[in-house]
Amino acid sequence: MRLLLFNKPFRCLSQFTDSEGRPTLAQWIAEKNVYPAGRLDFDSEGLLILTDDGALQARISDPKYKLRKTYRVQVEGESSADAMSRLHSGVIVKGERVSAIAASPISRPHDLWPRQPPVRYRKSVPDHWLEIVIDRGLNRQIRRMTAAVGLPALRLIRQSIGPWSLGNIQPGEWLEIPERQLKNEIRKLGWSPIGNFFR
Repeated sequence: MRLLLFNKPFRCLSQFTDSEGRPTLAQWIAEKNVYPAGRLDFDSEGLLILTDDGALQARISDPKYKLRKTYRVQVEGESSADAMSRLHSGVIVKGERVSAIAASPISRPHDLWPRQPPVRYRKSVPDHWLEIVIDRGLNRQIRRMTAAVGLPALRLIRQSIGPWSLGNIQPGEWLEIPERQLKNEIRKLGWSPIGNFFR
Protein backbone atom coordinates (compact mmCIF):
# COMPACT_ATOMS: atom_id res chain seq x y z
CA MET A 1 0.00 0.00 0.00
CA ARG A 2 1.31 3.42 -0.96
CA LEU A 3 0.13 6.92 -0.04
CA LEU A 4 1.46 10.05 -1.74
CA LEU A 5 0.88 13.63 -0.63
CA PHE A 6 0.85 15.95 -3.64
CA ASN A 7 0.66 19.75 -3.73
CA LYS A 8 -1.65 20.22 -6.69
CA PRO A 9 -0.87 23.38 -8.64
CA PHE A 10 -3.47 25.90 -9.75
CA ARG A 11 -5.24 24.86 -12.95
CA CYS A 12 -4.29 21.20 -12.84
CA LEU A 13 -6.92 18.47 -13.13
CA SER A 14 -7.15 15.86 -10.36
CA GLN A 15 -6.73 13.06 -12.92
CA PHE A 16 -4.05 11.67 -15.22
CA THR A 17 -5.63 12.21 -18.64
CA ASP A 18 -7.74 14.88 -20.32
CA SER A 19 -9.25 14.89 -23.80
CA GLU A 20 -9.11 18.71 -23.88
CA GLY A 21 -5.36 18.90 -23.33
CA ARG A 22 -5.47 20.62 -19.94
CA PRO A 23 -2.66 20.03 -17.41
CA THR A 24 -3.11 16.78 -15.48
CA LEU A 25 -1.36 14.89 -12.68
CA ALA A 26 0.74 13.09 -15.31
CA GLN A 27 2.71 16.31 -15.78
CA TRP A 28 4.12 15.98 -12.24
CA ILE A 29 3.65 12.36 -11.15
CA ALA A 30 5.28 9.51 -13.09
CA GLU A 31 4.46 6.83 -10.50
CA LYS A 32 2.38 3.92 -11.82
CA ASN A 33 -0.86 2.60 -10.36
CA VAL A 34 -1.59 5.43 -7.94
CA TYR A 35 -4.91 7.26 -8.12
CA PRO A 36 -6.44 10.30 -6.39
CA ALA A 37 -8.43 9.71 -3.23
CA GLY A 38 -11.04 12.40 -3.81
CA ARG A 39 -10.72 15.49 -5.94
CA LEU A 40 -9.61 19.09 -5.80
CA ASP A 41 -11.08 21.61 -8.22
CA PHE A 42 -9.11 22.63 -11.32
CA ASP A 43 -8.77 26.18 -9.95
CA SER A 44 -7.95 25.14 -6.37
CA GLU A 45 -4.51 24.32 -4.97
CA GLY A 46 -2.96 22.24 -2.26
CA LEU A 47 -3.15 18.77 -0.81
CA LEU A 48 -4.28 15.89 -2.98
CA ILE A 49 -3.78 12.33 -1.72
CA LEU A 50 -2.99 9.48 -4.10
CA THR A 51 -2.86 5.79 -3.27
CA ASP A 52 -2.56 2.43 -5.02
CA ASP A 53 -5.11 0.80 -2.68
CA GLY A 54 -8.77 0.98 -3.68
CA ALA A 55 -10.10 0.36 -0.17
CA LEU A 56 -7.95 3.14 1.30
CA GLN A 57 -8.91 5.42 -1.57
CA ALA A 58 -12.59 4.84 -0.74
CA ARG A 59 -12.08 5.47 2.99
CA ILE A 60 -10.35 8.79 2.38
CA SER A 61 -12.88 10.05 -0.16
CA ASP A 62 -16.14 8.70 1.30
CA PRO A 63 -17.96 11.43 3.33
CA LYS A 64 -19.27 8.87 5.83
CA TYR A 65 -15.78 8.56 7.35
CA LYS A 66 -15.82 12.30 8.08
CA LEU A 67 -12.14 13.03 7.60
CA ARG A 68 -11.59 16.67 8.45
CA LYS A 69 -10.26 18.87 5.68
CA THR A 70 -8.63 22.23 6.40
CA TYR A 71 -8.55 25.02 3.82
CA ARG A 72 -6.99 28.45 3.60
CA VAL A 73 -9.22 30.74 1.59
CA GLN A 74 -8.52 34.21 0.27
CA VAL A 75 -11.88 35.96 0.02
CA GLU A 76 -13.13 39.23 -1.34
CA GLY A 77 -14.70 41.62 1.14
CA GLU A 78 -14.56 42.15 4.89
CA SER A 79 -15.29 39.25 7.22
CA SER A 80 -17.75 39.74 10.05
CA ALA A 81 -18.90 37.86 13.12
CA ASP A 82 -22.22 37.29 11.33
CA ALA A 83 -20.53 35.70 8.30
CA MET A 84 -18.47 33.38 10.53
CA SER A 85 -21.57 32.48 12.51
CA ARG A 86 -23.45 31.59 9.32
CA LEU A 87 -20.59 29.39 8.14
CA HIS A 88 -20.73 27.55 11.48
CA SER A 89 -24.51 27.24 11.60
CA GLY A 90 -24.79 26.20 7.97
CA VAL A 91 -25.71 27.46 4.52
CA ILE A 92 -27.54 25.76 1.67
CA VAL A 93 -25.24 24.23 -0.96
CA LYS A 94 -26.78 22.28 -3.86
CA GLY A 95 -29.99 21.82 -1.88
CA GLU A 96 -28.23 20.64 1.29
CA ARG A 97 -27.41 22.48 4.49
CA VAL A 98 -23.67 22.29 5.08
CA SER A 99 -21.66 23.87 7.85
CA ALA A 100 -18.05 24.44 8.82
CA ILE A 101 -16.59 22.70 11.86
CA ALA A 102 -14.42 25.78 12.26
CA ALA A 103 -14.16 29.08 10.38
CA SER A 104 -12.09 32.09 11.37
CA PRO A 105 -10.08 34.95 9.86
CA ILE A 106 -6.31 34.40 9.73
CA SER A 107 -3.30 36.48 8.75
CA ARG A 108 -1.97 36.11 5.23
CA PRO A 109 -0.08 32.79 5.35
CA HIS A 110 3.67 33.37 5.71
CA ASP A 111 4.53 30.23 3.73
CA LEU A 112 2.34 31.11 0.75
CA TRP A 113 3.83 30.43 -2.66
CA PRO A 114 3.14 32.75 -5.62
CA ARG A 115 0.31 31.67 -7.89
CA GLN A 116 0.54 31.89 -11.66
CA PRO A 117 -1.34 33.80 -12.81
CA PRO A 118 -1.70 35.81 -9.59
CA VAL A 119 -5.04 36.76 -8.09
CA ARG A 120 -6.20 40.02 -9.66
CA TYR A 121 -5.59 42.87 -7.24
CA ARG A 122 -8.30 45.51 -6.92
CA LYS A 123 -7.33 48.54 -4.85
CA SER A 124 -10.92 49.49 -4.11
CA VAL A 125 -11.99 46.03 -2.90
CA PRO A 126 -10.54 44.59 0.32
CA ASP A 127 -9.63 40.94 0.68
CA HIS A 128 -8.48 38.75 3.53
CA TRP A 129 -7.83 35.13 4.48
CA LEU A 130 -9.94 32.56 6.31
CA GLU A 131 -9.21 29.11 7.65
CA ILE A 132 -12.17 26.76 7.21
CA VAL A 133 -12.49 23.15 8.40
CA ILE A 134 -15.14 20.79 7.00
CA ASP A 135 -15.78 17.04 7.08
CA ARG A 136 -17.79 16.82 3.86
CA GLY A 137 -16.63 17.39 0.31
CA LEU A 138 -19.44 18.46 -2.00
CA ASN A 139 -18.50 19.86 -5.38
CA ARG A 140 -17.01 23.35 -4.88
CA GLN A 141 -18.37 23.34 -1.32
CA ILE A 142 -16.01 25.92 0.21
CA ARG A 143 -16.46 28.35 -2.68
CA ARG A 144 -20.24 27.99 -2.49
CA MET A 145 -20.23 28.45 1.28
CA THR A 146 -18.15 31.63 1.29
CA ALA A 147 -20.17 33.05 -1.62
CA ALA A 148 -23.37 32.37 0.33
CA VAL A 149 -22.18 34.64 3.15
CA GLY A 150 -21.04 37.39 0.78
CA LEU A 151 -17.33 36.50 0.66
CA PRO A 152 -16.46 35.22 -2.83
CA ALA A 153 -13.34 33.03 -2.85
CA LEU A 154 -10.36 34.39 -4.79
CA ARG A 155 -7.90 31.64 -3.92
CA LEU A 156 -8.41 28.26 -2.26
CA ILE A 157 -5.66 26.06 -0.81
CA ARG A 158 -6.30 22.72 0.94
CA GLN A 159 -3.87 22.30 3.82
CA SER A 160 -4.81 18.95 5.30
CA ILE A 161 -6.98 15.85 5.08
CA GLY A 162 -7.33 13.88 8.31
CA PRO A 163 -3.82 13.29 9.72
CA TRP A 164 -2.09 14.19 6.45
CA SER A 165 -0.97 17.75 5.79
CA LEU A 166 0.86 19.70 3.13
CA GLY A 167 3.79 20.70 5.31
CA ASN A 168 6.61 22.09 3.18
CA ILE A 169 5.67 20.31 -0.05
CA GLN A 170 5.84 22.84 -2.88
CA PRO A 171 3.42 23.07 -5.83
CA GLY A 172 4.01 20.21 -8.26
CA GLU A 173 5.99 18.19 -5.70
CA TRP A 174 4.93 15.05 -3.83
CA LEU A 175 6.04 13.09 -0.79
CA GLU A 176 5.43 9.42 -0.03
CA ILE A 177 4.45 8.45 3.52
CA PRO A 178 6.71 5.63 4.82
CA GLU A 179 4.83 2.37 5.31
CA ARG A 180 5.31 2.17 9.09
CA GLN A 181 4.11 5.76 9.55
CA LEU A 182 1.13 5.12 7.28
CA LYS A 183 0.17 2.02 9.24
CA ASN A 184 0.26 3.98 12.52
CA GLU A 185 -1.80 6.83 11.07
CA ILE A 186 -4.47 4.44 9.80
CA ARG A 187 -4.65 2.72 13.19
CA LYS A 188 -5.02 6.07 14.97
CA LEU A 189 -8.02 6.80 12.76
CA GLY A 190 -9.66 3.71 14.25
CA TRP A 191 -10.23 2.14 10.87
CA SER A 192 -10.46 -1.62 10.66
CA PRO A 193 -7.83 -3.42 8.54
CA ILE A 194 -7.94 -2.37 4.90
CA GLY A 195 -7.20 -4.69 1.98
CA ASN A 196 -3.97 -6.63 2.44
CA PHE A 197 -2.27 -3.93 4.48
CA PHE A 198 -2.50 -5.55 7.93
CA ARG A 199 -2.32 -9.18 6.81
